[in-house]
Amino acid sequence: MDTTTALTADVIVVGFGKGGKTAAHALTDAGKRVILIEESEEMYGGTCPNVGCVPTKMLVHYSNSRRLEDEAQEFFANSIEGVRALTASFRAGNFEALDGKDTATVITGAAHFVDAHTVAVGEGRDRITVTAPTILINTGSEPIVPDIDGIATSAHLISSTDLTRASHLPAHLVIIGGGYLGLEFASIYRHFGSEITVLEAADRLLPKEDGDVADVATGILAGDGITIVTGATVDRIDDIEGGARITYTKDGQTFTVDGDAFLPATGRKPATAGLDLDSAGVKTTPPGAVVVDEFLRTSQPHIFALGDVNGGPQFTYVSLDDARIVIDQLLGGGTRSTADRVAVPRTLFITPPLATVGLTEREARDQGLNIVVARENVADIVAMPRAYTVEETRGVMKFVLDADTDLILGAAILSIDAQEVINTVALAMRQGVTSTTLRNAIYTHPSTTEALNEVFGKIVA
Repeated sequence: MDTTTALTADVIVVGFGKGGKTAAHALTDAGKRVILIEESEEMYGGTCPNVGCVPTKMLVHYSNSRRLEDEAQEFFANSIEGVRALTASFRAGNFEALDGKDTATVITGAAHFVDAHTVAVGEGRDRITVTAPTILINTGSEPIVPDIDGIATSAHLISSTDLTRASHLPAHLVIIGGGYLGLEFASIYRHFGSEITVLEAADRLLPKEDGDVADVATGILAGDGITIVTGATVDRIDDIEGGARITYTKDGQTFTVDGDAFLPATGRKPATAGLDLDSAGVKTTPPGAVVVDEFLRTSQPHIFALGDVNGGPQFTYVSLDDARIVIDQLLGGGTRSTADRVAVPRTLFITPPLATVGLTEREARDQGLNIVVARENVADIVAMPRAYTVEETRGVMKFVLDADTDLILGAAILSIDAQEVINTVALAMRQGVTSTTLRNAIYTHPSTTEALNEVFGKIVA
């Protein structure tokens, strides 16, 4: 006897990430019947509040609050408990906010497509099928485990998720990869008291940034006691007593480093395995990203893909904007698209943070643009006493300006409060506000933003 439960809805949302839940709320508020399917009850609300932005930035805060007299292991364990409490609260709040609506239902289980309009959850007696005319895919991304001999069988591999939940502070954490994820955890765990080694394959950290900015960031990390090895190719990993031995090659020579835990931080890939997208006729790229157009429609026009799963920038706020595009397609005028995005900022949450937007100096010169550069070290910015009041004067501010129009083409802010100041700069770029206008603006005092009063006058190139 067929015991499958068959449900229907106006919209199916596969995945409880930022884009999916935002769209689900808007659609239910508009009277649509929405069924959201999430694989894990530990991920209600998506990566950000559970294992990404919220716990990691909370750990940044805790790690920078540690006093010399605080015992490292005890302080770390207490910090993790604080993270667990907050993420559990957010998780419950996300679930109740959506499932509590009359026209919304949350189903927990792994989903896969049966056909272009039907998604199944579970097997056998527990199998549920849901059919709808519109489907949103919002399954996010997952860590890439690099193909290194011995990595898959090592007992000392630790994931970024583990690092936001495990209450044991590694004595020596080896991080494979010096990208955003790797450097954030390097900074966090170093401030908690771990010995840190970062093995990066590129010739320098932050290769997409200008060399002068990357050099300042590297100096800050090294000054905090982080061992940074660039140009390193990891060859194999062997478990030894009490930890793992990582063997790597640099400049034709072989070296080893021992740690009691190691983190592969070599990127993330779209989480599409197991969705059976072929059954729905949804095309994907070789790395597994769902192919979408500028309106986030897939090869099946009634199926949309939002967030990391579509291969776009892996930021929560981009997923939120994806939701705005899809909502406009389903409830609005249908004109909003990814082409509307201008000057999207990003932040690397080391201490102090590095926030960037737009073109680097190198990119602008490669394009043959007529530019000037405004640059000043944070310690030299007289108009920004806030850096001294919080005892964080490390860093640099750099702006790339169009010499003909005075418009801002790009910025790199490595400073206290950089994650906030960059939003002002990005807004100015989107609205065509000149650097002179920002330089002459009135800002509160003491604040980091008032550095703009000075730095825009420091033309160095």
